Amino acid sequence: MKSGGLGVGSASIVLVFAVLSLTIFSLITFYVAGNDKSLTDAKANAAVSYYDADARAEKILSEIIASPITPGSVNDTIIYIEPSDDGVTETMSFMTSISEISALYVKVSRNDNTFSILSWKMIMIDDWNHDDSLNLWPGVSN
Repeated sequence: MKSGGLGVGSASIVLVFAVLSLTIFSLITFYVAGNDKSLTDAKANAAVSYYDADARAEKILSEIIASPITPGSVNDTIIYIEPSDDGVTETMSFMTSISEISALYVKVSRNDNTFSILSWKMIMIDDWNHDDSLNLWPGVSN
C-alpha cells in the first residue's frame, strides 16, 4: 500500500525555503541597522556641535556682561552693536558656528547694567542646495 502525505523531497524544499527566507530577512535587518547607526551618529554629532556652540555663546555673553564697555570682539567672534535712539539702550548680536551651514545667533539688549536676551536661535548661514536632477532611463530610440 501507498501511504499519502508529504515525502522527504517536499520537506527538504520547505526547509530550504525557510532557511533562504531567514537569511534574506537577516541581511535586510543588518543593512537597516547599519543605516540606523549612521543616522544616529549624525544626529549625535549634530547635538554635540550645537551644545559646543551654545557653550561658546554662553562664554562670550558672560564676557560681555562682565565688561564695563562692550567689546568689539570676544574670542575672535565679532560683536555687532546697534545703539538705540534714546542713547541708553544698545543691542548686541553675535554668531557662533555650529557647522558649515548653520550657526547659533544671539541678540542681547543692554539697558545700563541690565541685560535681556532677545534671541537665541539656530540659523542657516548658507543656502541649502538640493539635487533635483533625475537619472532616468532615456528609453530606446529607433
